[in-house]
Amino acid sequence: MMTFMEEQKPTFSPVTRALANVFSYVLHPLFIPLLVTFLSVTALPEFFTSFRSNSFRWDYDVLFIRVAVASVLFPMLVVSLSKALGFVGSITMKDQKDRIIPYVASIIFYFWAFYTFKREGAAPAFYNAFWLGVFIAVVISFVANSFVKISMHTVGWGGVVGYLVCLMAGMGMNVAVPLAIAIVLAGVAGTARLVLDAHTPAEVWTGFFVGLVAQVGAYLILG
Repeated sequence: MMTFMEEQKPTFSPVTRALANVFSYVLHPLFIPLLVTFLSVTALPEFFTSFRSNSFRWDYDVLFIRVAVASVLFPMLVVSLSKALGFVGSITMKDQKDRIIPYVASIIFYFWAFYTFKREGAAPAFYNAFWLGVFIAVVISFVANSFVKISMHTVGWGGVVGYLVCLMAGMGMNVAVPLAIAIVLAGVAGTARLVLDAHTPAEVWTGFFVGLVAQVGAYLILG
């Protein structure tokens, strides 16, 4: 029998859990670099003139493809291949050991993206800092994975919040509305993971602050 000292986990209806599952996929961290790239190019095109393919129209197809390959396609291929070979028990990576290979692969892919963008010199410093922040966040998450399974969803959205904070505080850009939306989406992502019992509140908050601090640190290094 449960005593008053024991904590009882809340129960959620199938509809609530289904919605949480949808939000977990829609707000998945794999899509965040592509989303940030699209928003940055759309809102700040003057900083990305080096990616213009011709003088008649803005065409960032190559940039978007590069980001999609590095941050979405390659990581998904690694997870799928690891699952097929039996190295990963589930593509949802519920266990900490399931995350080791995807973490290592992501570290390689994100560093490659950061290094190539910075070496080419075409991207603005704040965009290079974003990729460095992503790399730092994944490295921290990989090290922390030996002790705790922090939420990669909130790592990702904490990174978006940190990126926007850096644009606002460091460059004086008015990104109050996107920042407010990002904070709300971070809350939705974290809540969805709690509803699905994928993480504890501590793991959700830890992930958020890892992403936030990693972006701020990267901006201080390169901004």
